[in-house]
Amino acid sequence: MSAEDIEASKAPLMDHLIELRSRLIKALLAFGIAFIFCFFFAKQINNVLVWPFVWVAGAENSKFIYTALLEYFLTQLKLALFGAGFISFPIVAAQIYKFVAPGLYKHERGAFLPYLIATPFFFVLGSMLVYFVVLPMLVRFSLGMQQVAGAETAQIQLLPKVGEYLSLMMSLIFAFGVAFQLPVILTLLGRIGIITAKQLRDKRRYFIVIAFIIAAVLTPPDVISQASLALPLLALYEGSIIAVAMVEKKAAAAKSASGTPPSAAPPPPAANPAE
Repeated sequence: MSAEDIEASKAPLMDHLIELRSRLIKALLAFGIAFIFCFFFAKQINNVLVWPFVWVAGAENSKFIYTALLEYFLTQLKLALFGAGFISFPIVAAQIYKFVAPGLYKHERGAFLPYLIATPFFFVLGSMLVYFVVLPMLVRFSLGMQQVAGAETAQIQLLPKVGEYLSLMMSLIFAFGVAFQLPVILTLLGRIGIITAKQLRDKRRYFIVIAFIIAAVLTPPDVISQASLALPLLALYEGSIIAVAMVEKKAAAAKSASGTPPSAAPPPPAANPAE
């Protein structure tokens, strides 16, 4: 790109602010429409999130309660916000990319796009782990602590509050979704040269401690939730080392190919002095 092209691509500050306002309005509009849609289907979203409990306990033993007048209504608002964040994320991410992309070179846009796609993929992967593995384990453990009434013992029965259950579910999904961005972040840092695969290998023992600290901060204070997040984080860290090593290998190959001088053309035959 020549200096003239760079100058031609520059825009005044006011144009950038107008563009930013336009992108923000579109993102907020998408979130607002998704929120209204999710609020009308809040009960259906509730049934989807409650399914792991029903799957473990059985439909006949599944019962949720709420003890405040507006508790379930406020829970539906939280569900609508939660669902709107999921539904509107592709549009919001696209608006962010469209705002940033004009300021990037072509090869930078191509490098940035895979990470934009990988982010929701790993978030959904973490959410699926919560939905199909972590929460059923928690439910099974909690149901196992119930006590049947006897001649000299009182009955102890689990009657979860709907708001607390859904808050736990949403917080776990958010925590696992954010934590599963580790490969994306480390690979991006490796691509721009801030970290190397060797550094990640050398710091492995420190990350083991960090993984359990992250799990303790992001998950409820129980061993099952913390171990369910810490162990996948360790696996993702090992995968990140492999990904960074592959990025380094690809970058070294590209640099070697670009630095190799083209093969020189054979010299013309020497003129015969006898001619």
